[in-house]
Amino acid sequence: MKGMKKNKIEILAPAGGEEALTAAVRSGADAVYLGSQRFSARSSAHNFDDEQLKNAVAYCHENGVDVHLAVNTLVRDDELGDAMELVKYACSVGVDALIVQDMGVISLIRKSCPDMPIHASTQLSVHTLKGVEMLARLGVQRVVLSRELSFEEIALITKHSPVEIEVFVHGALCMCVSGQCYFSAMLGSRSGNRGQCAQPCRLPFLVRGGTGYDLSLKDLSVIEHLSMLQQAGVASAKIEGRMKRPEYVAAATAACRQCLDSGSADAKLMENLQAVFSRTGFTSGYFDGKTGRDMFGIRSKDDVGAADKKVFSALHELYKRERQHVPVKMHLEVPAGAASTLSASDDRKNTVTVKGSVPERAEKVALDYDRAERSLAKTGGTPYYLESLECEIGEGLTVAASSLGAMRNEALAVLSEKRSFPRPVSFSGISSLNTEPHKAASMSLRARFPDGNVPDEFLDCELIYVPLFIPDKAFDRLLSRGFAVAAEIPRGMFGIEKSIQKRLRRVQELGVDEVLTGNVGAVQSALELGMLVHGGFGLNITNTQSLAHFRELGLIDAELSFELTLQQISAIGDSLPRGIITYGRLPLMLTRNCPAQNDGRGCKHCSTPPVIRDRKGIEFPMQCFGACTEILNSTPLTLADRRQEISGADFEVLRFSTENGAQRAEMLRRYISGKTPDGGHTRGLYYRGVY
Repeated sequence: MKGMKKNKIEILAPAGGEEALTAAVRSGADAVYLGSQRFSARSSAHNFDDEQLKNAVAYCHENGVDVHLAVNTLVRDDELGDAMELVKYACSVGVDALIVQDMGVISLIRKSCPDMPIHASTQLSVHTLKGVEMLARLGVQRVVLSRELSFEEIALITKHSPVEIEVFVHGALCMCVSGQCYFSAMLGSRSGNRGQCAQPCRLPFLVRGGTGYDLSLKDLSVIEHLSMLQQAGVASAKIEGRMKRPEYVAAATAACRQCLDSGSADAKLMENLQAVFSRTGFTSGYFDGKTGRDMFGIRSKDDVGAADKKVFSALHELYKRERQHVPVKMHLEVPAGAASTLSASDDRKNTVTVKGSVPERAEKVALDYDRAERSLAKTGGTPYYLESLECEIGEGLTVAASSLGAMRNEALAVLSEKRSFPRPVSFSGISSLNTEPHKAASMSLRARFPDGNVPDEFLDCELIYVPLFIPDKAFDRLLSRGFAVAAEIPRGMFGIEKSIQKRLRRVQELGVDEVLTGNVGAVQSALELGMLVHGGFGLNITNTQSLAHFRELGLIDAELSFELTLQQISAIGDSLPRGIITYGRLPLMLTRNCPAQNDGRGCKHCSTPPVIRDRKGIEFPMQCFGACTEILNSTPLTLADRRQEISGADFEVLRFSTENGAQRAEMLRRYISGKTPDGGHTRGLYYRGVY
């Protein structure tokens, strides 16, 4: 892979703008990741226009640093053309890899520029080996794992992974598993999946006995454990922070560099790193496998005040000058009666040769190796250092130090031109993306339940979804009563992947061959067992290409993202049957660190589903499912009285959560009759959409 150093973990630093890019490179980054002004999951960062991106790639390549471009938002059909134009431009300027979330975009990149490395974004929510294997099948060269994994889980995945693994080692922690957060979208139409997150989780949210900010985690920092990750085979150590100041980027990058080069980071540097940005300190809770109250924190006044002028001044010194880290081998020839020549070769097999003055007979001291080395080693202001020098100097000859310096400067300048010259990746283009909207027949009805309590009123449903881990007897009863049943695989599979695979084989024995899944890892597990796979909303399908890609993988149908409007849904093409959620408390977050446990009493005390309250007293229910907790919307969605406005969908899904059996039956009757629920409702995003 381009730029990858074998057996050495890569330090991957963020660059939200040009100064941050300089800070990253000069502080010791092996690679940087940055965003264009389009399709970046950090749209509030400065980001780079086309000319700035071209210059950034040239500067980084001169310095021996790779550039990964984030094209990591969900894309709609009307945006796919522009997204691929960005990919085309990235290929032309020699970007080293693309970080991608959208499965449709992944498919198009593989077809149009198969030599461009794809890194699967953490937004794809991959936290199992099966998820990594699935993406490897699709041509992905690197997977950025979810931040919620422990070291043991990371090491296990990395050991068996067929592709490179990238892990976050410092920076902000979202409460929600990346790619599964819809909180900002539902509250204000600003989608985290499209780079517009408003970070409502940093506001006051309270569980009983909690911290008062029970959706706000401290920043992650496991920099001092980089050697462990390197020994485990992790390819890249990623620093979060494209929206942070250059001083932050410099501090985090330099700390990583020091840890790798000398085994530890300077104590004062780590102190300044915490001062420049933290939320009441750092946490390594997920990495250590120790979740809980200690992981929570906010950005306090003291945290803000810690970053004084003295701290910023010290950190600015880290990137004030070029970092001389690119080795150069030189060969000097000083022959009698002919021009002197200097050849310079770098670590990427570039070689340049320049000519200097004709040497003169020395009147006093002839030029020797030591004098030549002193002149040629003066590479300050460049990224180069003299690694070795060979000299062929005629007897009794001399060349002025100024002439040697001029040859050195010219050679290094030409070498820089060669290093920074674009290394384009072939882009063949794609056929027209225009597709005919899907023509659906009349919609069928499906229902999802959080348990095995399914009233008889739902026997007319085309399909019902129940949790994979309900008791065997519950599956037997549902099948004997005549229900068409599919088992729902949890979206959060942290640490339970083997249990899920074992359970899938068991439900097959019970007579259930269909599953619902919202994670690519679960898709892989079910397909390997020959099961019929229904895609869930967690797959974040927002365009025709993505839907077609999942059809090619073997899904028999899929739920579309509930961040789409009804109009956008009606325009999506392809032949794969698709559905939408039309009733239920939509899951806003999927979190491994359950906020309800902040009361210190543990799960055994959750006899009824806990709630979390915002600063206005609005309650959001929480439910455990698999290895995670889902935080649900305060108000149920319904389209009961708007069903005639839905087009292009083959089925609708009623998603039950907190309702009891009687309430489920009553809701179905009201829904079929076109009545909205008692106690308020929402239309979700089906009319207002997201940014």
